Amino acid sequence: MSTDEYDQDADELRNAQTIQMQKLHDLVLLSIKEQDSIFNNLAHPPIETLSPGQRVSDKVAQFGGSWVFIILFLSLLIAWILFNELVPNGERFDPYPFILMNLVLSCVAALQAPIIMMSQNRQAEKDRARAENDYMVNLKAELEVRSLNQKIDLLQEEQLKTIFSVQARQMEILKRMENNIQVLMAKNK
Repeated sequence: MSTDEYDQDADELRNAQTIQMQKLHDLVLLSIKEQDSIFNNLAHPPIETLSPGQRVSDKVAQFGGSWVFIILFLSLLIAWILFNELVPNGERFDPYPFILMNLVLSCVAALQAPIIMMSQNRQAEKDRARAENDYMVNLKAELEVRSLNQKIDLLQEEQLKTIFSVQARQMEILKRMENNIQVLMAKNK
């Protein structure tokens, strides 16, 4: 067997490996092109248009759940009680059982509770949308993992086939080389 034949066999092996690498490269490019970003809604959420009532309920809920509100409200209650206990009887607007204060507190609670509930309902809707988006992202990730596992299995099968064919080709070349060596040794004897 001549050197040209060995070079030709080596070129065939290199070409087979190049073709295999090109297949891998094409699979990676295809995988990149197929990417659809589901979580784009989180990065760029739709602009929410709120009615004036919704804006007010959000502000009231935000303020009603803050330390500023608690401190101001406690200060107002303490001032109310102190004023009605320390001023002379004729100037008191709500004497001891503080009936007017109870009425005001009941009205504040009656108005504040539904407003806070409206805000919480809107927040629950947002949370449901986020949970749905999370589910979609997780589902896509699961599908991608499955797809990648299938691609890896396919690549392993392809690689094994290539390895076996290259090994068979190498064995053929080695047998030819061994035969050529034996022929040369027989001629030299």
